[in-house]
Amino acid sequence: MSDTGRTVRYCAPGRVNLIGEHTDYNFGFALPIALPERTEVSYQPDDGDSLVVRSDRETAPVRLSLNTVPGEVTGWAAYVAGVVWALQRAGHRVPGGAMAIARGVETGSGLASSAALECAVLGAILAATDQTVDRVEQARIAQRAENEYVGAPTGLLDQLSVLFAEQQRAQLIDFRDLTVRSIPFDPDDSGVALLLVNSHAAHRHAGGEYAARRASCERAAAALGVSSLRDVQDQGTQVLAAVPDPEDARRARHIIAENARVLNTVEALQVCDFTEVGRLLSVSHASMRDDFEITTPHIDLIAESAVQAGALGARMTGGGFGGCVIALVDADRADATSDAVRASMRRSGHREPTIARTRAGRGAGG
Repeated sequence: MSDTGRTVRYCAPGRVNLIGEHTDYNFGFALPIALPERTEVSYQPDDGDSLVVRSDRETAPVRLSLNTVPGEVTGWAAYVAGVVWALQRAGHRVPGGAMAIARGVETGSGLASSAALECAVLGAILAATDQTVDRVEQARIAQRAENEYVGAPTGLLDQLSVLFAEQQRAQLIDFRDLTVRSIPFDPDDSGVALLLVNSHAAHRHAGGEYAARRASCERAAAALGVSSLRDVQDQGTQVLAAVPDPEDARRARHIIAENARVLNTVEALQVCDFTEVGRLLSVSHASMRDDFEITTPHIDLIAESAVQAGALGARMTGGGFGGCVIALVDADRADATSDAVRASMRRSGHREPTIARTRAGRGAGG
């Protein structure tokens, strides 16, 4: 069957994780929202054996063989090649053709730009070929592209966030059974603003630190005789006294406490208690700083400055070592808080951050 003759457009958003960092690969909980910003893919299939990919952020196109294998393509195009490879490994048809990418999600800021690209490419190919794949399986295919083709050991948080998102809703993801529950998230309706503060310090898993944190959690679980830290979640952090390595115990303490904070945040959102949500965001940031050690002094200063200026709470969002901070603030103080954070960064010699009010956006779709 030929798929030529039509152009398919498909979009996928970036995401902000409200709370629940590094819990995904520990089979815990997270509470993300999608961003309004979206990456768009225009795909015109043909009967050829290659895919020519262009990006609005790159000067030259890349030609990908449909028989591509891991290690063959690097750089930004590896995410596209990875989706082609993973789709075919899962038994799905991928035609050749031409693909144009307009990347609306900023890269390097911890906003899941990679997942937005993967899911937009994936959705465009499935739509063009009239193939139906449920969203959890789509997330697994996109994750496999990133893990096994690109070589980034990420969990499923980003892909599930992008695929299940809804406007004015957050998604409570349980990574043990891969269920997603829709949670009301409309701070605007309560006179509260969600600020997204882009530090412009590139988000990166510096020096294999992401993989090191994952290994540390696995060692802690092994020391407790369980397959994952989720298995001791109901016992609380006191169970970690049995973990012999103090660093592994601290990493595990973040995970167990963070899972509880996610569930407490959901409870607070159900009654629109944004003061409590803000408090939980700040406690989460302290845990990422002190126990999981994935923040930076620059990011810490942004979060601290926001709270000192009157924010209800603030935390880094994303895998760590740079990227963005989110802050909840009374709407009538949003501008003053933003100005105070900018001034603090200027005084400390950092680049002035970009600060914007954001909202929960819709998920991937045509």
